[in-house]
Amino acid sequence: MDLSLIELNAHYSKLQNLHIKWKGQEIAIFERLHSHGSERLIVRLVSEDNTSSIGIVSNNLAENKAFINFGRHFRDKGLNVPEIYITDASFDSYILEDLNDETLFNRISDGSEFNVTKVSLYKKVIEELPKFQITAGKEIDFSYCYQFNEFGEENIKFDLEYFKKRFLNNFYKGAADIDKLNNDLNFLKEKITELPRQFFLYRDFQSRNVMLRENIPWFIDFQSGRKGALLYDIASLLYDAKADIPQNIREILLEYYLEIIKQYGIKNTEMLGYHFWYFAVIRILQAMGAYGYLGIVKGKQRFLESIPYALKNINFILNSRIEGNELLYLKKIFKEMLDAKTIK
Repeated sequence: MDLSLIELNAHYSKLQNLHIKWKGQEIAIFERLHSHGSERLIVRLVSEDNTSSIGIVSNNLAENKAFINFGRHFRDKGLNVPEIYITDASFDSYILEDLNDETLFNRISDGSEFNVTKVSLYKKVIEELPKFQITAGKEIDFSYCYQFNEFGEENIKFDLEYFKKRFLNNFYKGAADIDKLNNDLNFLKEKITELPRQFFLYRDFQSRNVMLRENIPWFIDFQSGRKGALLYDIASLLYDAKADIPQNIREILLEYYLEIIKQYGIKNTEMLGYHFWYFAVIRILQAMGAYGYLGIVKGKQRFLESIPYALKNINFILNSRIEGNELLYLKKIFKEMLDAKTIK
């Protein structure tokens, strides 16, 4: 989020007033935090008594309302999400609990092998996921969804167009056969929409949005949630590009998730296991679109670093987990890109 000094000071002043109203103390230290792909201003607020909280300022009022209302709902259901202490009457700013700095991504990216301890940590995260999707999802108010209310045909079509515009147009230098490409993408959309969509779909369930406090996972950035099928979120977690989970561990964790959701009355897990790979493909395509947009349009170069991981992952899935006669054109394009024959 690029802000002038005047804008930044105005936002700090807004947070100062909100903090005094909530806590009766002034902020002693403002520590601006990385917003990664977000347009929000995120600031750690250290008060006079040396306690800290997190301040958010954003002009996207619909996004703010989604986070606040979803967050309060999840908190009421006993889920590990930050407490929201106070919101401005205009909903352009709010202050919430500080979960500190350690994320699941930080923990697993220490350069060591993906050992039993890391697998155990992922299993803890996976055990929490159905609580969002199924338990809390039953009573959540989907009217607060600010992008799409449902991950259905309209949303899927948007994501696939986003992939074509932001990724293929920027990185594929071959002459794409649009008819063949669209045939594959339409087939993918049909497979995705075969599953029921009455659950809460977190949307960005990945390692940077899982905070760790004393080895207990806590969850942030659920404001893009919407109604949808179960498999998108577990695909987001397991095919989180730079987390680079070994493939055999991914499959162990997928099986663990399918066993866990049986405890919530989900019976068709064999069919879900079959459909999972289509969800993994569409999640990676969506992420590729985001890498192109954030890396090139927004100039955030670190997002471009995820592309080699994404290319490796999607090639493996297309060639090893998707039926041989399916998505043939996507297989061709991504093999060329992985071989660096037609990548810009």
